[in-house]
Amino acid sequence: MSDFVGGIRNSRGVKRLAFLTFAGIAFALILASIVLLLNDPSNSWLIAAVGVVCAAVLELTWVRVGSVAHRSPMISLPVLALPALAPSLTLQASAGLIVLGVLLAILIESGRTAVALYSAGLQGAGALVAMGLFTWAGGGGLPILAAVAAASVGYVVFIIAIEVLRQRFLAAPLGYGGGRPLSPLRVLLVLVGTVVVTVTAAYWNYVGLPFLVEVDATLDAVIVLFALMIVAALVKVSTMMTVMRSRLAGMVAAASALAADPAAEPIDPAIVKGAAATSARDNTCPATSTAADAPAPEPGSPAAVTDLLRRVVADAIGVESVVVRGEPARPGEISMLLPLAGVTGPAQYIVARRDAMDGAFTGNDRRALQALATTAEMVVRARRNIAGLTLRANTDPLTSLPNYGAFQEALANINDHRDYSEALAVLFIDLDEFKRLNDRFGHQTGDDVLRELGRRLSAVVRPHDVVARVGGDEFVVILTHLASLAEAKSIAERILVVAGEPMVIGQATHSPIISVGLAYSAHRETDVNQLVQDADRSMLAIKKSRRRGGPSKESSLNISSHRSSQMNDIIAHAIDEDLLELAFQPIVSLVTGQIWAFEALVRYTHPDLGPLSPPSIVEKAKGLGRLDAMTRQVAVKAMAAAADFRLVEPSVVCMTINVEAGQILPERMGTYIEDLAERYPGISLCLELNERSMTKVTPAIRRQADRLRDLGLMIALDDYGSQDSSVDALVRMPMDILKIDRSLVDDLDDIRQREVLTALQGFGDNLEYSMIVEGVENDAMADHLSALGIRSAQGFHYGVPESFERTLSRLELHGARAVVPRSEPAAARG
Repeated sequence: MSDFVGGIRNSRGVKRLAFLTFAGIAFALILASIVLLLNDPSNSWLIAAVGVVCAAVLELTWVRVGSVAHRSPMISLPVLALPALAPSLTLQASAGLIVLGVLLAILIESGRTAVALYSAGLQGAGALVAMGLFTWAGGGGLPILAAVAAASVGYVVFIIAIEVLRQRFLAAPLGYGGGRPLSPLRVLLVLVGTVVVTVTAAYWNYVGLPFLVEVDATLDAVIVLFALMIVAALVKVSTMMTVMRSRLAGMVAAASALAADPAAEPIDPAIVKGAAATSARDNTCPATSTAADAPAPEPGSPAAVTDLLRRVVADAIGVESVVVRGEPARPGEISMLLPLAGVTGPAQYIVARRDAMDGAFTGNDRRALQALATTAEMVVRARRNIAGLTLRANTDPLTSLPNYGAFQEALANINDHRDYSEALAVLFIDLDEFKRLNDRFGHQTGDDVLRELGRRLSAVVRPHDVVARVGGDEFVVILTHLASLAEAKSIAERILVVAGEPMVIGQATHSPIISVGLAYSAHRETDVNQLVQDADRSMLAIKKSRRRGGPSKESSLNISSHRSSQMNDIIAHAIDEDLLELAFQPIVSLVTGQIWAFEALVRYTHPDLGPLSPPSIVEKAKGLGRLDAMTRQVAVKAMAAAADFRLVEPSVVCMTINVEAGQILPERMGTYIEDLAERYPGISLCLELNERSMTKVTPAIRRQADRLRDLGLMIALDDYGSQDSSVDALVRMPMDILKIDRSLVDDLDDIRQREVLTALQGFGDNLEYSMIVEGVENDAMADHLSALGIRSAQGFHYGVPESFERTLSRLELHGARAVVPRSEPAAARG
């Protein structure tokens, strides 16, 4: 079947025959109408002229009978003028006048003779069908108004059927994006509306207008025709206003989309399908379609901007299809030379097309297309400028290698995104005797040596490794995807050999001597800068050895005893053996001046290395797959401590611990936490969810949070106001407490910070959550917060995190007082 349809669609003979048929009908009806009018002895020219104008106005008032804009059939209803004309003229003359009006309207609107002749012939054929049904129904004894109704239905059905067949067999294949080419509701409304209007017009012509008495029949017809024109004009104006509002909204959205992210949204599949079909028909370049196997354009690239431009043109202007091709618009299309042509290659045009029977493009459409193309040009130029500036900012101008900033960013990115077991190494490379080389041969020679050394380093490493120049005579290499230290050492030794080969610069030959410090990391680093520092120290150890009489005439490699693996073992051992400790920081009420809760914070002190960084403990635990085990230990110790605190000071009723959102699921820690909370009925356990983990909240996590709250546990959102915070986080997760990050209260003299806190407090009152402000360090901050109506706070002003013993001692000495007297020793005050 598809081959049959495709064969008809590609057959020029079929298209020519269809055009000639309808054009012939149009000419025949117009000619017959003129002959009848010339032979009519009565003065019929006035009503004939009004009828032509009325038909033209009705032709320009289209009705869409499908739900997909610009890709489903549209019909016009100039036949509505037929019942008004027929009593004063013959049916044949009336049909010819309607065809003439349609012909003139399309010629004026689109300037396309072929489309005008087809449209006029189509309306003429529809009028003939209506006339035939009217004659048949009248001859069969039906009342005249019923015959008019039957003729109207036949006309609408005929026009819709012809348009569907034309789009099916003769026009380019279209995609409807999940919509329907015909909407049953729309078709029904068109049928009902046409019947009502034609029957009413016929009734007024045969019976007379209800508000006029004994008026000439011709005048009756003229009044009815003018009434039809007024209604059609009102509908047309309303439609145009809707289109203008839609275009304005589309232009605003299009400009925002182009400026914000050229690859953020996919192109409408229906438009792409239509574009691909048009492209195939026109034999245009591959850029006009987006095949499934074609690689996606790089975000922000000219190709991505062009793809997005096609989508926003379709949204803002309203088209059947949008293509990019090497030739400008043909009849029935509008186009604009892509200003990206100088970037993407040969001159190309973005071409918007509408169906021949759809509304013709207007001057506003052309101006909108030009505005969008200009916006796209500005976006590409801005991105090219930004890309150029970024490249210059991250590139060493002498060697064209990444500079120190780019190296740091690359190392952090590589470390953060590698698998836990994937190793990397940093080589810190220094060119020895470089100052003496500059002094003896000049800076130009020194520059040439550095350029050649950079080229050699880039040539010897693998494609996924990174080479950067980070100082005058210092280079850094990041070796990635390593399986062992031996592999890293092998590459480093190859660098020693290649870099040390003699190089001819000018008239002299130089044999570079380099010192290489290697730091190997078997697992993901918590602090990747430590890896760089260890590589640097290893390189400096070689230079120090040379100054003390070591080998000075050959390149050397020194491997650092980087302790990444050692740290992993230390943290794993501490968790497995339950050696973690806790520190407790008070949370106070600004209303009562009393401590009502403590936050439990993980700590660990190694016998040899001393206190370890708490963030590194958490990150290592996560990387080692021991985060849940660590959190269980923290929760058990925290609740046991809270019970002891409450024995000393009954006002302590809550203990908070830090968890990630996903940890509260039953299969991870949810069930364990429920059982633990049941063992301490007098203490509220609060789970502080860090906001970074909130980006992965699922419906299951939200349901579990509601369950835990129903059981008496509390949920808090921690660190709100940090770099990644958003209002969305306030509603993403059910919660009882919002903890404000210290970055939002670092300058409470700033009215903007006070206004933000006031607004968040208002949200809390309306959404029924409490608010705790962290980072309170002095009386002034506390006074500011109290004045703003903040009711709870936490910070060094009320106490630094202290061990269980020190915290218990504080409660015994001072009870729940929020601030320890200044005269007390630091140990007691915290």
